Amino acid sequence: MIRALWTAATGMEAQQVNMDVIANNLANVNSAGFKKSRADFQDILYQTTKAAGASSADGVEIPAGVQVGLGSRVAAVQKIFTVGDIRQTSNDLDLAIEGDGFFQVSQPDGTIGFTRSGAMKRDSIGRVVTSDGYPLFPEIVIPQNATRISVAENGGVEVFLDGEQLPSAVGNIQLARFSNPAGLSSEGRNLYNETLASGAPIVGVPGEPGFGEVTQGFLEGSNVSVMEEMVAMIAGQRAYEVNSKAIQSADEMLQQTNNLVR
Repeated sequence: MIRALWTAATGMEAQQVNMDVIANNLANVNSAGFKKSRADFQDILYQTTKAAGASSADGVEIPAGVQVGLGSRVAAVQKIFTVGDIRQTSNDLDLAIEGDGFFQVSQPDGTIGFTRSGAMKRDSIGRVVTSDGYPLFPEIVIPQNATRISVAENGGVEVFLDGEQLPSAVGNIQLARFSNPAGLSSEGRNLYNETLASGAPIVGVPGEPGFGEVTQGFLEGSNVSVMEEMVAMIAGQRAYEVNSKAIQSADEMLQQTNNLVR
C-alpha cells in the first residue's frame, strides 16, 4: 500500500512539470519566432515478483509474470520546430523565414547564437541587430544616409542611398540549420545555442535546398496554439487530480488497516 502512495506521487510530480511547460508555452504565445515545448513521459522501473517464462514447481512455463510499476517521470521536454503563423508588418527590418533555418547572431561572449525571431533593428552605427542588440552574423551595416532597405528572398541586402537611383549591396544574410534542432539549448531572448546533440550548424544561402526563404516586411509568430494548450492543461489538471485521488484512496485503505480490531 505504501508503494501506491509513492507511485501516485511520481505521477503528480510529472504533471507539475507538464503544467510548467504548458504555462511557458502560453506565456510566449505572442513572442516572435517562439517554438513551443512538449513534455514527454515514461514509466519508471518495475518491481518483478514473478518473471514471465519461468518454470513453476510442476515444470510448467509461466506465460505471464507479475510486475508492478513504480510510477512515471518526465523523459524529455522537446522543442517543436514547426513554422508559426507569418503576419505582415510592412517594417523594412522585420524578416521571416519561410521554411527551415535560423538567423545567426553574434553573442557578447563571442559565440554564435541562433534565432527564428526576425524582429531586427539598427543600432547607433547602423548594424542590423536583434532587440537585445546582438548583431547579425555575418555583420550587415546600413549606411546612415540610406532611405530604403531591400532584402531579397535569397538574403541579399541592398539599400537606396539619399540622392542615388540605383541600389547598393551592403551584405548577405546567411541561415543555419541543424540535423537535430530539438537538441539545441534554449538560452532565452529567443536564442538557441548549439550542443553536441544538435550537431554542428550547416550554413547556407536562403532559398537553397534545405533552407527557407527570407521574406521582408513579415514576422513569424509563435507556433503555440492556445486551443491545444488549453486542452492539454485540462487533461494535465485531471491527471493530477486522479493521482491525488489515488494517494487519498491508498491513505484510506491504510487507515482501515490501522483500525482493524482483533
